[in-house]
Amino acid sequence: MALIEKSGGISGFIEYVHYKKSLVSSARSALMLSYFIGVLIFIESTITALVAGAVGKPLCDKYRVPHAKLAFVCDSTSAPISSLIVLNAWGALLLGLISTQISLGMISGNSIEILIESIAYNFYAMSALVVTFISIWFNLDIGAMKRATLTTQEVKSGNRVKSVSMYYMVLPIVLMVLLVFVFLYLSGDGDILKGSGSSAIFYTMSCTLFFTLLYFVGTKNMSLSTWSITAFHGAKKFIPIALILLLAFAIGKLTIELKTGLYLASLASESLNVYFLAAVIFLLSSLMAFATGTSWGTFSIMIPVAVPMAVGMDANVALCIGAVISGGVFGDHCSPISDTTIISSMAADCEIVEHVKTQLPYALLSGFIALLLFVVFS
Repeated sequence: MALIEKSGGISGFIEYVHYKKSLVSSARSALMLSYFIGVLIFIESTITALVAGAVGKPLCDKYRVPHAKLAFVCDSTSAPISSLIVLNAWGALLLGLISTQISLGMISGNSIEILIESIAYNFYAMSALVVTFISIWFNLDIGAMKRATLTTQEVKSGNRVKSVSMYYMVLPIVLMVLLVFVFLYLSGDGDILKGSGSSAIFYTMSCTLFFTLLYFVGTKNMSLSTWSITAFHGAKKFIPIALILLLAFAIGKLTIELKTGLYLASLASESLNVYFLAAVIFLLSSLMAFATGTSWGTFSIMIPVAVPMAVGMDANVALCIGAVISGGVFGDHCSPISDTTIISSMAADCEIVEHVKTQLPYALLSGFIALLLFVVFS
């Protein structure tokens, strides 16, 4: 994403959709463009938020859309779509956590099949996408969004800065999406569903990075030194995230060794009705993600807890894993210390506090819908 932004491909894409094709002609269409970009780019939640924000910001400025609303759209499509279409690092993480439970004998079956079944119960992600679409289409501002600061900057058509080709943005992103399926097919010996998610993501990003080197430097868009420095700074931003994941996996391993899930299951079986188990897991995961600001860390901690609880109470394991995923995304959305919250705010040029306040009513509405669905489907 750092390389694509440096290449000028984003400004080229804006030039194409707005000035050449006139696909954006109103505040609603400006937000809809960011929404559909967020849905189509499911490779990684951070990339989704950055691209949707970078493309949408100048268009929202032109049509005087508050940056808080753009930040809401970026945040409400990034993590939900990444947790629903799991041909990405999210899928690799969840597959690893589920496979661990299978190797420990907690559950049996194929990890990919269990993951796909669990995704069908990712009610928060589904409701968040629907609520976001409805709020854009009908221009529904609720709560603090009604008082969101309106941007005063406007993009004047007569003062446009000449941009480079949009293909500097489009080609690397299309290549990323296609290569995920290719490497899933290769690592699964011809069966995409049996492919290695983590390996597919690794080889996909490596190939795409190499492609940008050949494309950007070969077309003299940037020098080799500029490419190298930009790539280094882009990679450096993810070191804290890698450390968080490392520590989260360690905590998850500890909860397994301590048999935390079995202990909680024994306590819950005496006082908790099985029909409310998924709803309780959803709420616990939401609180943990809100407090820690990480959905991935929540998955690593709560799946080793939720699976034994579901087995111990003879509940639907896939439903309970879906509750963990939903709760992790919900709490992450509401948390002011979440990486997606911070990145969405930065991408839309919105204050973090304003973004959290304006997004919270929509997130709570989606969360309430998800909670009801977990009770209904239990």
